[in-house]
Formats: sequence, C-alpha cells, structure tokens
Amino acid sequence: MSAFRKYAYAWITIAFFLVSLVLHWYFGWQAFQDQAREHHATPALSQFAIEAARDTFENWQSEFLQLLWQVVGLAYFLYVGSPSSKENDDRTEAKLDALLRICAGSEAGDKLISELDFEYARDHGHALPHKHAEKVTERAGRDVPLACAPG
Repeated sequence: MSAFRKYAYAWITIAFFLVSLVLHWYFGWQAFQDQAREHHATPALSQFAIEAARDTFENWQSEFLQLLWQVVGLAYFLYVGSPSSKENDDRTEAKLDALLRICAGSEAGDKLISELDFEYARDHGHALPHKHAEKVTERAGRDVPLACAPG
C-alpha cells in the first residue's frame, strides 16, 4: 500500500491546512496593503510578516490547539484506558465470564477465562493493547464441552 493511500486522511488534512494558511496570508497581505495606502504609507513585508505571524498564532492558540487537545487528548485517554473510557468494560467482562462458566461449567470456564486473560493481558476487565493472540481467538471456546446446547 502506498504512503499516500495509507495516510490519505493526513495528506488531505495537510493540504487543507497549507491551502488555508496560504490564503490567510494572501488576503492578509491584501488587507495590509489597503490599510497602508489609507495612511499614505508604503507597505513593508517585514511589518506584514510580524502581523501575519501574530494573527496566525492567535488563531492557532484559540482554535487549533484547543481542538487538538480535545481530539488527541481524549483519544489518548480512551486508548490508555482512563476511568471515563472504562464505563461498560467491567460489566461486559463480568457477563461474558458468567456465560462461560454457565455454558462450560465452573472449572472449564475458569480455565478458558484464565487463558484468555493471560493471552490478552486483561487487568480488571480491560485488555491491554498490542498483546492479541490470533491462535487463542481462533480456538476460544472450541475445546470446552458444549453445555448450552439448545434443547
């Protein structure tokens, strides 16, 4: 997969950012020239650069950094498992554990739960990222006798 295709969203975001930045500076230069003409002065690029940088960083501070913190910060905390991201995990894990014990029997269910907890590094209902074991997922529950057969 090409780098453009793999990171298409990032490339499009960068393109939007650069286009908007160039247009911001272009129209800022036009307004700066008009203002200088009104005061019968010659527009100086060095003065404009300082003004444009100030305006750009004001916008970034008030909008971009705030949004960045909200999106990236919340995504990070969700990823690492902050208390606000764990609201339903414990309940779901407890229900699944109970179903495994009911369907497979107490000992076989506990054995399967222990294996899954080890393979997925589960800690109090929350699996840690990056330790997923495909073999365990493929055989999960297959070596436990069926106790919940429809009947």
